[in-house]
Amino acid sequence: MGMTAVEKIFSKHTGKDVKAGEFVFADVDLVLSNDITSPLTVEQFEKIGAKAVFDKDRIALVPDHFTPNKDVQSASNSKLLREFALKHGITHYYEIGRMGIEHALLPEEGLTLPGDLIVGADSHTCTYGAVGALGIGIGSTDAAVAMATGKLWFRVPQTIKFVFSGKPRPWVGGKDLVLAAINKIGVDGARYMAIEFSGDAIRELSMDGRFTMCNMAVEAGAKTAFVEPDEKTIEYVKPKAKRSFVPEVSDPDARFAQEIQINVDDMEPLVACPPSPANVKPVSELKDIFIDQVVIGSCTNGRLEDLRIAASVLKGKTVHPRVRMIVIPATQRAYKDALKEGLVEIFLDAGAAFSTPTCGPCLGGHMGVLAEGERAISTTNRNFIGRMGHPKSEVYLANPAVAAASGVLGRIGSPEEVLS
Repeated sequence: MGMTAVEKIFSKHTGKDVKAGEFVFADVDLVLSNDITSPLTVEQFEKIGAKAVFDKDRIALVPDHFTPNKDVQSASNSKLLREFALKHGITHYYEIGRMGIEHALLPEEGLTLPGDLIVGADSHTCTYGAVGALGIGIGSTDAAVAMATGKLWFRVPQTIKFVFSGKPRPWVGGKDLVLAAINKIGVDGARYMAIEFSGDAIRELSMDGRFTMCNMAVEAGAKTAFVEPDEKTIEYVKPKAKRSFVPEVSDPDARFAQEIQINVDDMEPLVACPPSPANVKPVSELKDIFIDQVVIGSCTNGRLEDLRIAASVLKGKTVHPRVRMIVIPATQRAYKDALKEGLVEIFLDAGAAFSTPTCGPCLGGHMGVLAEGERAISTTNRNFIGRMGHPKSEVYLANPAVAAASGVLGRIGSPEEVLS
C-alpha cells in the first residue's frame, strides 16, 4: 500500500516510515509565533530552563494581530517579542513597516517550502499546505519546546481527499471552493485529520487561491492541509526559497480516510452565514441581507490577487453611504504592489479606508470592530458569535468580489449586479 503525502513528510522528519495513527517525535523545519501567542511561549521557554533557541534561522516571530499596537497591553506584547528576538539573535523577526500577516508573509519570504514540516502557535498555520508543506497549529507551550529543541511529538493524521472537478465560473475562486468543502463535512468533519485538495479545478487555481483554501481547512477541524506541488508551486517557490527543498506527493495507491467529489461547473459564489463557516448559501439567496461593514483582507484573502479582484469590481463605483469598507493588504509587498498598480487609488476613490497590514478586525481586535446589531461581510475566515466584535453582531464570509460588490450595493450581492 502506498503512502499519502502527509505520511511521507512525517516519515522524512522522523527518519523512518510511518503510517497514519502512529505517534512520532519529529524534527521541524520552522517554528512560528505571533504577538498574541508569544508571551506565553516566551514564559514557558524560560520556565523549562532553555538557554538558547535550537536554530536562530528556523524561527519566525511576527507581531501582526494587534499591530500597529492598539493599546498598552499589545505594545507590551510586541516589546516582549522584540526583546526575545534580539536576545536570541532570531533572523526572521518582522515588525511594523517590514511585516505582514504571518501566513501571507512567510511564504512570500521563501520560508515555507515543499516537503517542510512547520509548526506555529496559530491555528491557521495550515495555510502552508498551498506550497506542499505541512503546516500544523500548536499551543504556545508546544511552541516553546519546539523553539528550544527543534522537535515535537505528533500523531500522524489520516487524510481526507477532496477532488474538485470542472471549471469554475467567473467570480468563483478558492474561497468558494473551500466553503463548499466545509459545508460538505461541517466544522468538525476533519478533526485531527489532514485535508488534501486535488482535481482539475485545483490545478487551474492560482497560488493565491490555494493559500485561501488551505488557510480555511482548520475551519473544517483539520490539523493540516495539502495541495500537491506542481509547476505553479515550483514557479512560485523557487525564486523565493531560502534553502533547498524536496516536494512530496501522495502515491496513486495511497489509503485515504475518505474521498469526496465536488463538481464546480455550476457553482456560483458562496457565502458563509452566521454563526458558522459551514452555514453556506449561494450569494443569489442572500440579496435581502443589508450590511454595515465590509472587510477585505486577512491571511485568507489579503493577497495581491484578492486586491486586484476587489478593485476590478469597485473601479468607478462608490461604496454605499451606509457602509464602511476597510481594505487591508496582507503584507507590505502587497501594499507596495497595490500602490504601483493603482489599486489603492481605486479603493480610496470608491470611499474605502486602506490600512497598513494587520489582522485587526478579523479577530475583533481593532480597526473594524462591530457594534451590537451590526452586520459585516468579510473575506476573513471565521464568523462565530462575537468573532468581529459584539456577540450580537453578525459576520458573513465571502470572496473579495462578492465583498466588494456588497459594499457598493449596501447589501449582500454578486459582482454581476454591480458590473451589469
